[in-house]
Amino acid sequence: MEPMHIFFRVDSSQQIGSGHLMRCLTLATELKERHATVSFISRELPGHMCNYVESKGFQVARLPYSAQAEESLRTPNSTWLGVSWQLDAEETKEVLSSCVQGVDWLIVDHYALDWQWESYQRSEAKKIMVIDDLADRRHDCDLLLDQNLFEDLEIRYDKLVSTECLKFLGPRYALLRKEFLEARTRLRQRDGQVNRILVFFGGSDITNETAKAIKAIQSLNSPQIQVDVVVGSSNPRKDEIRDLCYSIPNVNYHCQIENMAELMAAADLAIGAGGTATWERCYLGLPALVVILAENQIQPAQAAAKEELVINLGWHYEIDELQLAGEIRRAIENPGLLKKMGQNAFRLMGDTSTRSEVARAILGG
Repeated sequence: MEPMHIFFRVDSSQQIGSGHLMRCLTLATELKERHATVSFISRELPGHMCNYVESKGFQVARLPYSAQAEESLRTPNSTWLGVSWQLDAEETKEVLSSCVQGVDWLIVDHYALDWQWESYQRSEAKKIMVIDDLADRRHDCDLLLDQNLFEDLEIRYDKLVSTECLKFLGPRYALLRKEFLEARTRLRQRDGQVNRILVFFGGSDITNETAKAIKAIQSLNSPQIQVDVVVGSSNPRKDEIRDLCYSIPNVNYHCQIENMAELMAAADLAIGAGGTATWERCYLGLPALVVILAENQIQPAQAAAKEELVINLGWHYEIDELQLAGEIRRAIENPGLLKKMGQNAFRLMGDTSTRSEVARAILGG
């Protein structure tokens, strides 16, 4: 039986971050392990991670980027593409048409793309999957995945996709790397006491919440607490964050790591953004203080706080270093709450049995 040929259209950049790419890589790796032929199509935006994708053994068709072209764009989401959607559609279609074996699935994870772009690819791709969490535009797709938590989760896409579209909705379908599945099988039972804190604000962290969190923890003057700080390779301040970490005895610096599950399992409390890492933390029962960095994080963070999975601190610009230190202190002084949050998160995510349902649906069983 011929292997399926699958393409991902996803970008990463300083503006977009790395979350979209990383969740696509997770699914791509599982599909490859199930003998599919998987390739990526990505634009070389500032801070892109095409080299990283290639280091994982995937071919990347690189779409060109022009700062001059981006300056002419007017709509907010189009700046995420760096070009107009029409040009992106044409360039993507050209890549797909070069696959002589034919394209079985095109998987799209991009806020700047909608049904118009997707319809344009129908002549090349037999089926289309969309990964989304905004529910703010129509899609022309056969399968849709939204792994986030929303109060109106079951109905929010009803008018945005066809009735034939297969939908996978909610954190139980979150795309988690194998390391997280393995870490959960040997997870220790937390008692709510905080001996280790994990700080991670995504791949780029443009507003430098990482440094704010490090300084807030330092001000607590609790040298017995170990701190792990993780930054992505696209973080523009990674060198100064490294120097800051090295200046504090109990703080460990990590850049573009492969053992995030290990660090999350070791931590008793996390401080981070409300993005895709939310469900990695929840899967390992790690309570977290969440800071909102983007519009798309608002509703999931609010829903997660309502379910007592996280403590939602609101927008990053609404909380300064002193206030953050106070919130960290309150969390540390309330082990009962942290233990309950971890248990709630653990239950919400379910077991490992649902983790391969998306891949099975793509590959047909």
